[in-house]
Amino acid sequence: MDDAVVVGPLDLVARADDALAVQAVAFGLSEGEVAVRRHIVVRHMACRGARAYGATTSSGRLVGFVYGMPNERVHWWSTVVQPYLVREGGESWLDDAFVITELHVHPDYQGRGIGTELITTITGTADEPRSLLSAIDVESPARRLYRSLGYRDLARQVHFPSAARPYAVMGAHLPLRRQ
Repeated sequence: MDDAVVVGPLDLVARADDALAVQAVAFGLSEGEVAVRRHIVVRHMACRGARAYGATTSSGRLVGFVYGMPNERVHWWSTVVQPYLVREGGESWLDDAFVITELHVHPDYQGRGIGTELITTITGTADEPRSLLSAIDVESPARRLYRSLGYRDLARQVHFPSAARPYAVMGAHLPLRRQ
């Protein structure tokens, strides 16, 4: 395994297949789910302010990535989570927030601080004062990472159409605190 990993800007549209291969392994996606997500990634990267960062080995292998964009209430994700945030009194989080759309690190590279570097790098470029993300609503290494950076649960048991498991919406004020 190549141990040297560098985080930097990523042309996610050009490297969508590489990124989705990481996501498929890290998140357990089927071939059909990957095909659907390829179209979503391309559409998202055309949104105002969308950007991506990748974790790449010295041989050029992509082993992690993050992408996100400033939230707009008309975005699909925002329309799904809004009623849950309203119920919890956190609707204002939808304004002036940078959303982490996806963050994945290949399992062989997890536990090395790559996820932390990816999320702190991308949120460090945000003009918005806070960040939002959604994560499967179970205790996991990802949720522990987010909490360690300052994210807190804003709404739980959020149900996305076609998602088998409920999610939690988490928010943090920027800049994120580093561990």
